[in-house]
Amino acid sequence: MSSWTRWHGPAMARLWGFCWLVVGFWRAALACPTSCKCSASRIWCSDPSPGIVAFPRLEPNSADPENITEIYIANQKRLEIINEDDVEAYAGLKNLTIVDSGLKFVAHKAFLKNSNLQHINFTRNKLMSLSRKHFRHLDLSELILVGNPFTCSCDIMWIKTLQETKSSPETQDLYCLNENSKNIPLANLQIPNCGLPSANLAAPNLTVEEGKSITLSCSVAGDPVPNLYWDVGNLVSKHMNETSHTQGSLRITNISSDDSGKQISCVAENLVGEDQDSVNLTVHFAPTITFLESPTSDHHWCIPFTVKGNPKPALQWFYNGAILNESKYICTKIHVTNHTEYHGCLQLDNPTHMNNGDYKLVAKNEYGKDEKQISAHFMGWPGIDDGANPNYPDVIYEDYGTAANDIGDTTNRSNEIPSTDVADKSGREHLSVYAVVVIASVVGFCLLVMLFLLKLARHSKFGMKGPASVISNDDDSASPLHHISNGSNTPSSSEGGPDAVIIGMTKIPVIENPQYFGITNSQLKPDTFVQHIKRHNIVLKRELGEGAFGKVFLAECYNLCPEQDKILVAVKTLKDASDNARKDFHREAELLTNLQHEHIVKFYGVCVEGDPLIMVFEYMKHGDLNKFLRSHVKGGKEATFGGGLSAQRSIFPLFPCSRLLL
Repeated sequence: MSSWTRWHGPAMARLWGFCWLVVGFWRAALACPTSCKCSASRIWCSDPSPGIVAFPRLEPNSADPENITEIYIANQKRLEIINEDDVEAYAGLKNLTIVDSGLKFVAHKAFLKNSNLQHINFTRNKLMSLSRKHFRHLDLSELILVGNPFTCSCDIMWIKTLQETKSSPETQDLYCLNENSKNIPLANLQIPNCGLPSANLAAPNLTVEEGKSITLSCSVAGDPVPNLYWDVGNLVSKHMNETSHTQGSLRITNISSDDSGKQISCVAENLVGEDQDSVNLTVHFAPTITFLESPTSDHHWCIPFTVKGNPKPALQWFYNGAILNESKYICTKIHVTNHTEYHGCLQLDNPTHMNNGDYKLVAKNEYGKDEKQISAHFMGWPGIDDGANPNYPDVIYEDYGTAANDIGDTTNRSNEIPSTDVADKSGREHLSVYAVVVIASVVGFCLLVMLFLLKLARHSKFGMKGPASVISNDDDSASPLHHISNGSNTPSSSEGGPDAVIIGMTKIPVIENPQYFGITNSQLKPDTFVQHIKRHNIVLKRELGEGAFGKVFLAECYNLCPEQDKILVAVKTLKDASDNARKDFHREAELLTNLQHEHIVKFYGVCVEGDPLIMVFEYMKHGDLNKFLRSHVKGGKEATFGGGLSAQRSIFPLFPCSRLLL
């Protein structure tokens, strides 16, 4: 049993792997030609006896010949020819070496399918001539031909030219035999009427409109007389060429926009080498939006698109039918440009439900235009729906303006996307401004009249009676309304109660409403009751307005309620960083912490990590209660709330779910 266990584990797996490796080498050896050694990537033939008489080929049952990257042949005197199909099976061949052998002839297309060849070594063979056509399609880094009995002729002048143009300082010591069987250095060889050809492409302006036709003309010259041919690459448009001796023409019809930017070459080739003249084809065409998809979320929200057009089309976005004015928060980004194709996206920084809607892209140039539209939904309406209804009417934020963000770059100027009722909103805003100015003027005038009348009344009634301390206290003269606590700083301790309000010379007692205060003053511990919220848990969305302390923002707050991962809150900032302002800030936070009533906006806490200081309140989706009631009272009459307690009693039963904004 123990022996069975010993041979059924990792050791057994290694044994089987070794066996398969041995079998693989054995099969490769069986398929390898005589006098050669073979592996998965190499063939080595160096044994002269019995030797090989043809280029080595693997047997049909051998491993894939495309995996062979190196063939080394040496001392094979009976190997004289490389035929066209001898090497084609070795598509992955990179290094070919045939040295000290009897090679005399290489077929013109012998290496046609060996585009990976980089090194060729034909040292000390029997080559008398070698055409450049064998190698013109190869990107060779090394071609060694030393020790071959070349015949001095125009056929090998390309080798001399190759040596002269080679960037490497190392040159081969090559010779050829002249008519007198004398070795002549190839570098000194001079053959009359044997030189490089030239090509001249006479082309008109190759900027054409899509669908048009064009004709290119080319002439070649040289001795020996060169051949002329056209290299059009992967041209899509229909084309045909005509060649007559040293003249040629190429006609391209119904030119496609896909051919814009492609190169067309006229090539002249003879025994010595080749020359070419090229032009680039530019096609102008109307833009086409080939790709427009719904927004995706990455680092930013992105509405991806692809546009083709030449000249480069101008791009314009529309939001719900109105022009979208781009900003640093909503802008077009082009990520990849491919000649006439542009890949990019409309980038949105922290979009909210205010950005939901239809986005249309219009691409236009002088040849035409194209447009496509998609519907985008980024977020559900807060407190109203769960995101299933993106068409919920916009009734929440219509009175809010937008200003620059004073805290950071996490807010989004959502109102920079114009809506279709811009003109109506503008008219209402102007009317509101005029109404506010008139009301402020009337109120100011009334206040001046009241102050004047109060001054006359004080002089007439108290001007000559009683001590001055009774009429006016120095500490309190700057304020017409004072809150007196625990009997301190009162004109008369015998009047009123512990809490009172002095208006003029009248002292009115004030009673705390037990509905708003859950505990007594003696029980308050402000430092422990105020909840502190981490700044990184607050993500600003947009500006809502400005209060007495500073600006108010809509924000998302994380880890505030155990039932929800995040909730929408209203964030009030302290714009004044003075000591007095900070003291007022802390006093208000302590007071709000102990205010508990179903009709008062809930106070969550403060954030005092750095500046500015922040108060976090419950977010009320309908805004100010006064404005909400005014906009919903039927009959055209405005609701007023001057009735004190009676107004409170009348309002709360009508709107049990409403809350007063502080």
